[in-house]
Amino acid sequence: MTTYSVKAPQSLSGVVKLPTSKSISNRLLILSALSGSQALPDGLSDSDDTRVLIDALRSDLSHIDIGAAGTSMRFLTAYLATRPGTHVITGSERMKKRPIALLVDALRSLGAKIDYLGEQGCPPLRIEGGSLRGGRLTLPGSVSSQYISALMMIAPMLEGGLSLTLEGNVVSVPYIEMTRRLMETFGARVTWADGVVTVEQGPYTYRQLTVEADWSAASYWYAMAALRPGAQLRLLGLDKESAQGDSEGAKIAEHLGVGTTYEADGITITSSGRAEDGVFSYCFVNQPDLAQTYVVLCCLMGVPFDFTGLQSLRIKETDRIAALVAETRKLGFEIEAVGDDRIKWNGAKCQASHEPIATYKDHRMAMSFAVAALTQDEVTIADPDVVTKSYPGFWHDLRSVGFSVDEIL
Repeated sequence: MTTYSVKAPQSLSGVVKLPTSKSISNRLLILSALSGSQALPDGLSDSDDTRVLIDALRSDLSHIDIGAAGTSMRFLTAYLATRPGTHVITGSERMKKRPIALLVDALRSLGAKIDYLGEQGCPPLRIEGGSLRGGRLTLPGSVSSQYISALMMIAPMLEGGLSLTLEGNVVSVPYIEMTRRLMETFGARVTWADGVVTVEQGPYTYRQLTVEADWSAASYWYAMAALRPGAQLRLLGLDKESAQGDSEGAKIAEHLGVGTTYEADGITITSSGRAEDGVFSYCFVNQPDLAQTYVVLCCLMGVPFDFTGLQSLRIKETDRIAALVAETRKLGFEIEAVGDDRIKWNGAKCQASHEPIATYKDHRMAMSFAVAALTQDEVTIADPDVVTKSYPGFWHDLRSVGFSVDEIL
């Protein structure tokens, strides 16, 4: 297995062209396909997740392997249920353990024919696609927003449309709102009020859109800036009025001394190096993909924290809560997992082993821990190529601003 040694420059400045958003890219691909268009949106993400979705939508294969792409698995399951023909959709060994029963049950209630080919409630799936009826569905608001978005996007294709009631607290609200906004751009009639998403039946009309830069990717640069007082970085392609929930990262970073200036072609971030006093408390229920970045960053800055809203982290590419507890110990920090939705740290430390950071086939583990190079002589990252899932150019971009990134094994 390849391992990288990462060493940081003394000062940090430069211009970075961020990758485009895979969340937006993947939604636009499904909406484009449902509109009947063969065109592709401009500026699609070059991530693994987006590339496997393009391949699946453009191929005539009856057997589709989406690897570790969770978004693609969920979106394609709903999409294929509305398309004529029989398909088998499978993925990596981890994917075969990730739950999908709530989405399958919902689609079955609309008339879909879906069978499990392995463990019940998980991929692989056999899907016999065809016309589905609409109606009323109820789902817990606490389920993955990807289930909800998958159902929303196919809803205009359903006879009579769809009324989807979300019970209880709704998590990852920005991702559902992103789906709604993009659907409306393609001509769908969608309302979301009092916990009910209502989508009318009707055709999509293709619109040629350009995908904006990825605010999730920006979080690693915010972390680097926070750790290097005086840092000044320009991040191209970010939009202040973004539909991405992770754009909230600009406000989160203010607590840790990083300011943001919005410009026509992106942003400039600068760091004072001074975090706010006291325990940093934040609920990441609407920005779960930023949690790893801020757990690692706060440890490195010596900022005690209490982070909640992390329930979705257990079922990501890996159990991200367990992975964070294990890997921060290698850097000398003893963080505590509380239940399935909370991580806290009171400043406790342990003997650092400085072993290579295990990435668990999880892109965000690699990138969030790479920033530790700014506080240590070096940090070593095992299986660094996992970054291709969302940010293929990450290591290149680090080198472009002065980091040393070398293969050691």
